[in-house]
Amino acid sequence: MLDASARLLRLLSLLQAHREWTGADLAGRLGVTPRTVRRDVDRLRELGYPVTASPGTGGGYQLGAGAEMPPLLLDDEEAVAVAVGLRTAAGNGVEGIGEASVRALAKLEQVLPSRLRRRVSALNEFTVSMLRDPQGSTVDPSVLTELAAVCRDAERLRFGYRDHGGNVSRRTVEPHRLVCTERRWYLVAWDLDREAWRTFRADRIEPKPPHGPRFTPRPPPAEDLAAYVSQGVSQGVYAARALIRLKIPVEAASLVIGPSDGTLEPVDAESCLLRTGAVNLTVLVIHVMLLGCEFEVVEPPELTDRIRAARDLLGRAVDSAHVEKM
Repeated sequence: MLDASARLLRLLSLLQAHREWTGADLAGRLGVTPRTVRRDVDRLRELGYPVTASPGTGGGYQLGAGAEMPPLLLDDEEAVAVAVGLRTAAGNGVEGIGEASVRALAKLEQVLPSRLRRRVSALNEFTVSMLRDPQGSTVDPSVLTELAAVCRDAERLRFGYRDHGGNVSRRTVEPHRLVCTERRWYLVAWDLDREAWRTFRADRIEPKPPHGPRFTPRPPPAEDLAAYVSQGVSQGVYAARALIRLKIPVEAASLVIGPSDGTLEPVDAESCLLRTGAVNLTVLVIHVMLLGCEFEVVEPPELTDRIRAARDLLGRAVDSAHVEKM
């Protein structure tokens, strides 16, 4: 016969099968009396599980939906399915659930038996997704879960970091938060060697365990970390920056301008401001032209000069083609 704790877990597993059980059926499955089943059901209710009981000969016990999410018991197949689904969501940047999927995956992988970890790894290793970042900046979900874990546990993180030019440096940081855009993941952390907040692209991070020791978290660099990262990756790292008024509503602009492309600020119902950056003004001209909407440059004035030069160059090309056809 199962002891009380094991019996309670077995009862919970049966109830989570989403079918109604009679007291006699549960008693038979557990090898106890119906009275013991009633006591165990009361115990589950005390733990927050909403177990309902239907009266009468045709009634029974069923696990319903409650006000809060209680712990779940998953069998092997269910655990593998959930882990693979969370890895897919994390690795492919499914809108709105990326960060939540990484936190859930970190919790699940912490308790997965090694045999199930091997199954999950095999499924991911030999599965090809059509949802790929065209710029090739995908990040291994196992790296994301490792980063999420050290953020959660406030443990120092050591890693190799590859910059834009391919150069690798060793970093030791106090990790704070993971921030997800529609294409990329970023780690916001306090760099111990540089004594400053830094933002790292997760796909360029190679963790170097063991991690630790633990640290006392510092106040974050900004209240809105998403805006902080967006401003840093779209403007702060570039030599050329611009403020441009787009003659479309901010809602329409947000459909074509992602967080890594710039930050948007509404002006009125028909226009908004775009703060963006690029390696030089020529690239900024191309970037703005590709937006496909009317605009005016607020600053810098040098950008307007570059746009005029581009207009003249394109005009000469069109005139030349027209003359040749004649």
